[in-house]
Amino acid sequence: MSWIQIKGGNRSVQDWQIALVLMVAYLVIALLIGILAGKGKGHVTLDEFTVGGRNLGLLVTWFLMGGAIFSAFAFLGAPGWAYSRGAPALYVLAYTAFAILPWYVVGPKIGRIGRRRELYSLVGFLQGRYPMKTLAVLVGLIVFFASIQYLATQMKGMAIIFNIMTEGRVPFWLGALLAYAIVVIYVATGGLRAAAWSDVFQGLLMIVISWTVGFAVVIQLYGSTTEMFTRIAQTNPGFLEIGTEGSTMSPMAYTTLILVSAIGFLMWPHLFSRSYSSNALTVKRTVIAYPVFALFVVPLLLVGFAGVGLVEQGQLGEPDQILPYLITTVLQIPGWLYGLVGAAALAAAMSSADVITHSASLEFTDGVIKNLWTNLSDKTVLLVIRTAVVVIGALAYLVAVFGGQGLIALLAGAYGSIVQFAPGVYSAMYWKRGTPAGVVAGLAAGFAVNFYYQIVNPVTPLDIHAGILGLAVNVLVFVVVSYVTKPQSEDIVKDYVETNGTAS
Repeated sequence: MSWIQIKGGNRSVQDWQIALVLMVAYLVIALLIGILAGKGKGHVTLDEFTVGGRNLGLLVTWFLMGGAIFSAFAFLGAPGWAYSRGAPALYVLAYTAFAILPWYVVGPKIGRIGRRRELYSLVGFLQGRYPMKTLAVLVGLIVFFASIQYLATQMKGMAIIFNIMTEGRVPFWLGALLAYAIVVIYVATGGLRAAAWSDVFQGLLMIVISWTVGFAVVIQLYGSTTEMFTRIAQTNPGFLEIGTEGSTMSPMAYTTLILVSAIGFLMWPHLFSRSYSSNALTVKRTVIAYPVFALFVVPLLLVGFAGVGLVEQGQLGEPDQILPYLITTVLQIPGWLYGLVGAAALAAAMSSADVITHSASLEFTDGVIKNLWTNLSDKTVLLVIRTAVVVIGALAYLVAVFGGQGLIALLAGAYGSIVQFAPGVYSAMYWKRGTPAGVVAGLAAGFAVNFYYQIVNPVTPLDIHAGILGLAVNVLVFVVVSYVTKPQSEDIVKDYVETNGTAS
């Protein structure tokens, strides 16, 4: 039999120790790469810390952007949904493949505006077109809370990996704490460049492992994907369909989940700093290459489907644990191999955690701190940003350890908030009649609606995603208020609307 065997016989008591050593070794390597990359430019200035000196190349930019989606959500949440929800898990492929495409046009334009104005945040971009302190503070706060949800997704995933791969010997709180500490140290030390080069290493590891393990699990358990899906269809009618009897999600819920994810994906602040940190050609090439990352999610979804019928849901603490559970319990493999799987899963989580921690600290500082305390020096701003890295990470850690939501729920909740930036961002570049009062009113209304249906009353009309309901209200309020308030100065509008993205 091959190196993967169905469990049967005594596993070496040392396997979990080997896995733990490999995962800790990976953390140390990631930390060293991050610190050394951050110090590679000598003294870290504000511009270097925030946008990497505005000269990042294609390889680094691709892994930075890819790391934002290939996360704990991909390694744990996506298989968890495939295992527990069936066909609805395929929404991941739909939005990861296509959501980035508008950035081919939008990204270079945002990048040119950002480089001309020396911007490093989404807050700065919006405040340049809509100069209102209230807007900046509101955006900074929304990014702050949405990023905590997103970061909690990654930390929870890292904790699950440590806990299961060591057969429960590393408690949940400690696993999350270890990974959190590593990310905070190298992001606070080296900023964007540290996150970038760490993500290159992490990306290569998780890509290789996901394909190797994903298909190996399916082949060993079923022989082929055809046999696996045939068996699922026979034993769980409707599980592989949307909206039919036996399906776990309605067509409206599925469609609006894809919609909020696709629109919201482009509104994450780290995409803005990526456009500021690379020239127009690099941004366009990254967009063309980016959908390849969707292919790397396929074998992870297959792992989730492989668990259907083999593992009772009662055997797991939650569905997100299906991948490590299969690796460590259903299949018997050497400790070194599932240690590598654990390291790859940690890499996926950390490659998102670092960029989100970095961008959240920039947005909170630029939006809230700099508008409440003006005339801060660059040195002080850099200190505040580094402090924010630690604080934001700590709050996300608390949500991960004490919160009860699964990874997909946390991620979808974050997207529901972040998608509310879309009217302000697109109108800044393409609609001359938008006004600061309109953006603020729409953003506040959309966020309030999303918050109500996410937290207060989670049952939405027609099963529409809360974020889409909020976005619809946002657009309506934004347009109405913009038309009843005074138009902006023509000079401010021209600087954004008439800028193209063809220059580097």
